[in-house]
Amino acid sequence: MKITFLGAAKTVTGSCFLVETKDYKFLVDCGMFQGHSKENALNEEAFPFNPSDLDFILLTHAHIDHSGRIPKVYLDGFKGEIIATNATVDLCSIMLPDCGHIQEIENDWVNRKRERAGKQPIKPLYTYQDAVDCISLFRRINYSEVIKINDDIRVRFNDAGHILGSAIIEVWITENGEETKVVFTGDLGNKNIPILKDPSIIESADYLVIESTYGNRLHQQNENKVERFIDIINETIQGGGNVIIPSFAVGRTQEIIYDLHKERETYGEKLKRLFNIPVFVDSPLAISATEIFRKNLDCYDDEARAYIENGDNPLDFPGLQFTQAADESRALNERNDNIIIISASGMCEAGRIKHHLKHNLWRKESTILFVGYQAIGTLGRRLIDGVKKVKIFGEDISVKARIEMIDGFSGHADRDGLLEWIGKINKKPKKIFIVHGEEEGMKGFAELIHQKFNIETVIPGKYDSYIVTARSVIENIEKASTNSNYQFKRLALVELLETMKEEFDELTEILKTDLKKEKEDFEVDEIRIKLKNLEKAMVDILR
Repeated sequence: MKITFLGAAKTVTGSCFLVETKDYKFLVDCGMFQGHSKENALNEEAFPFNPSDLDFILLTHAHIDHSGRIPKVYLDGFKGEIIATNATVDLCSIMLPDCGHIQEIENDWVNRKRERAGKQPIKPLYTYQDAVDCISLFRRINYSEVIKINDDIRVRFNDAGHILGSAIIEVWITENGEETKVVFTGDLGNKNIPILKDPSIIESADYLVIESTYGNRLHQQNENKVERFIDIINETIQGGGNVIIPSFAVGRTQEIIYDLHKERETYGEKLKRLFNIPVFVDSPLAISATEIFRKNLDCYDDEARAYIENGDNPLDFPGLQFTQAADESRALNERNDNIIIISASGMCEAGRIKHHLKHNLWRKESTILFVGYQAIGTLGRRLIDGVKKVKIFGEDISVKARIEMIDGFSGHADRDGLLEWIGKINKKPKKIFIVHGEEEGMKGFAELIHQKFNIETVIPGKYDSYIVTARSVIENIEKASTNSNYQFKRLALVELLETMKEEFDELTEILKTDLKKEKEDFEVDEIRIKLKNLEKAMVDILR
C-alpha cells in the first residue's frame, strides 16, 4: 500500500492521509488548515487525487482540523461512505454546517471588499447547505467492533479519549496474501480528563501514525488546574473585569462546566462566589453539542455515568446561561456587571469570540483565559506569545488584558502521556510516522521514541508518500501534487510578509514607548536609515 501525507505533516492542522492499495483508495480524516494565511490558503487547493475515485473515508473525530474539508471533497465528487463513531456523526451534523455558515459569512465580507475594488466575486469553500447535504454519506459504527469494509480491508475504532466520539483507528490491509496493520491515533486524549474515558490501549501495530501536539512538552499545573481556574476568575471579577474563555464549542466547554460542577463542594466559598457570577456559554453550537454529550453516555467514564444515574446533571450549574441569537451575544458586551463568557472558536480565529476580544482586550482589568492548544499563526497563539497589538475586524486593539493559559484542561496527551501509550502496545510497530505537531517538537519526540523504544521514526512532509509492506517502508520520491512546489513558494512569501508585518507592529510599539529617550539619537537614526533602505527595496519589489 501507499500512504501519502496530505495534511498535519510538519504542522498541527489539516489532518488528511491518503491510503492506496492495489484495488482501493481511502482517506483517514479530511481536515481544514488553520492559522496563517499560508495555511488557510491550503484549504482552497485542489485535492491531489480525484475525489470520485475514493472508496470511503475513515474519520477519527469531529474537530474541524480533522473533518472540515469533508464538504469540499463531497462537492468535488466524492460519494462514498464516511465511517465514524456514533458521537462523531452526531457532532459533525452540527459542526460542519456551522463551519459552512462561517465560510459564507467570511466570503460575503471578502466579496464586499472585492466589489469595492472592482473585482469579480468568489465562492465560499462550501456553504451551510453543502455541509448538511454531505451528512447523508456518514455511516455510524460502534467502538471496539471489527468492521469488514471489503475483502481486503478491516477496521476497528477504539476510544481515543480526546473528545466525545474520538477514535484510534486500526486498519488491517491484505495484499499479496500478507496482512499489514496500520494504526492512526487521530488526537490522543489526556488521561483523567473530565467526562471521557482514558485512551484505549492497542495490542499491536505494524506501523503507527501518531499525533505529537505536545510531543516535547509536559502539561503544567495539572493537579491544581481547577483551583487556579477559580482563583483567576475570582481575582478578575474582584478587580472589576470580565473573564473571556476562548473554548472549542465541543469538548473543552463541556469539560470545564463538568469540572466546576464536580468540585462545587471541594472549593467551598471560592466556588460559591463564582456561582454567583453570570456565566454565559456564547455559542449556539455549544448548546447543540451539550445535548449530544447528554445522549452519548456510552462515551462517559464511570464517574460521569454515576452522576447521571444518580439524577445529577454534570453539565449544568447555577448561573449558567446559553446565548442562542446574535443579538443576545452582542448584548453581553453592553452589560455593566462583570461576567464570564465561554465562547468559540478556541483559537480565536472565527465566530463570536472575536467580538468579545474586541471589547475586552484593551481593558487591563479583564482576563483572557486559554484552556486549549493554540496553533502557530492563530490569534490565540499570538496573544499567548505576548503580542502588544492585534487587528480585529480591521481595527487595531491594544492588548492590555491579563492573558492566562491553563494547560491541564488540554484534550491532548502530553509528551509522557504519548510515550506511556506507545509503551503499552504489546507488539511494537516497526516504524512510527509522527504527524500533527510543530516541527521542532516532532524532532524532539522522534529522538525520545528512538531512545526509549529503539523504533525508527519518520517525520513526513506535506505530499510525502511511503510504500508500506508487511516487511518494510520505502519512501516514494514522486510528490503527490505536481503543483506543490509552485504553490508553496508563493505561500512561503505570504507567511514571510505576515511575519514582517508583526515585526513592524512590534517596532512601532517600541518607538512609541521610547519617548523618555531610553535609546540614543544615533540608534534611532540608524533605524531610520535601515527602514528607508527597506522602503526602497519594497518599492522595487512592487514594481
